Amino acid sequence: MFRIQICFARACGAEIAPIAAAEKCDANIYHMKSASLRDLRYNFKKVEHLLSQGEEVQITKRRKVIARLVPEKPAERPPMPDFAARLKAIYGDKIHEVSGAELIRMDRDRF
Repeated sequence: MFRIQICFARACGAEIAPIAAAEKCDANIYHMKSASLRDLRYNFKKVEHLLSQGEEVQITKRRKVIARLVPEKPAERPPMPDFAARLKAIYGDKIHEVSGAELIRMDRDRF
C-alpha cells in the first residue's frame, strides 16, 4: 500500500521523503478524460471542446464507465471526376454542326 501511495504521489508531482524516493516507481498513470451523464446534459460545450481537440472521453454513470466517445476523423473529399475525359469517351472527336448555346438561342427565338 505504501509503495502505491509513493508512486501516485510522484505521478501527481508531490514532494516525497528522501527514504521513500529511493524506491523505484514503475507506475504509469494515464489520465483519460471522463464526463458523467450530468456533464453531458449541462456542460456539453466542455465535452464537445475536448472532442474537437481529439481527446477520447469516457462517459460515466454512478462512477462506472458506460460509453466512450471517440472524435470522428475528418472525412477525405473524393477526387473530382475528369469530365473532359468522360465527354471524350462518350462522343469522341465528333463536332456537332450546331452548339448547345445555338440550340437554346433558336428555341428562345421561336416565340
